[in-house]
Amino acid sequence: MSELLQISSIWQDAIFRLKSNRLAVFGGVFIILLIILATLTPWIAPYDYAQQDRVLGPTPPSFQHLLGTDYLGRDLLTRLLYGSRISLLVGFIATTVALIIGVTWGTVAGYLGGSIDTWMMRIVDTLYGIPFIILIILLMVVFGRSLVLMFMAIGAVEWLTMARIVRAQVNSLKQREFVLAAKAMGVKETTIMTRHLIPNTLGPVIVYATLTVPQVMLLEAFLSFLGLGVQAPMSSWGLLIRDGAVSMEESWWLLVFPAVIFSTTLFSLNFLGDGLRDALDPRMGPN
Repeated sequence: MSELLQISSIWQDAIFRLKSNRLAVFGGVFIILLIILATLTPWIAPYDYAQQDRVLGPTPPSFQHLLGTDYLGRDLLTRLLYGSRISLLVGFIATTVALIIGVTWGTVAGYLGGSIDTWMMRIVDTLYGIPFIILIILLMVVFGRSLVLMFMAIGAVEWLTMARIVRAQVNSLKQREFVLAAKAMGVKETTIMTRHLIPNTLGPVIVYATLTVPQVMLLEAFLSFLGLGVQAPMSSWGLLIRDGAVSMEESWWLLVFPAVIFSTTLFSLNFLGDGLRDALDPRMGPN
């Protein structure tokens, strides 16, 4: 009972520290609002995302088109809203894939130790030496270009740091009394890893997840900028930025608005990640 009260107190202190960090609160509120808008996009978007008006062409912001239109006469606000769905999906799904692989790999390597740990971490070191973008491009070329495969390809190369973080945490936890007691009671190794070790690594995992999402979104934007990501008529923020960069001298709004919303999202996720890192560290006081 006392242990449960102690854990509850730790989380209450963490929530208090997080609430006192204004930048982290701003980041969290902005991301929540963005997720709500992305979820409601089919009902609140003023136009269809593929609707064209070639006669209208690129027009600056107006009452009819609040953020203007692109070179095909498509409403930019609509395409930004639909682009948020793709960019956020890439960020969250690819991060989830990376966490599943990284947490599993790091837990097994850290708990078993010995030659298995050495062999598994040498694989991680080898993969670190391969440029991520080249590996992703190879995966997409071999398996084809689709949204699902892009999610999986990005997630499959973003797990390496998480594996190292979890391994270090498990190495420090596996000699603790609660783990030794579970071993003495004959608890299976898989149960020890899933019910005792992994839950105690959630702090660093949550923090790293919030910092991985913007990194993954930036990688998707880069792929779309190169023409390897989302394909028209669908849109993502990276694709919109690429199209805007081509015509930024004549149609500034096509670059400015996607770049601003994308940058604000990345900053918000980083603010939230930094706030969670400080909140979950008991050595940090209120900001």
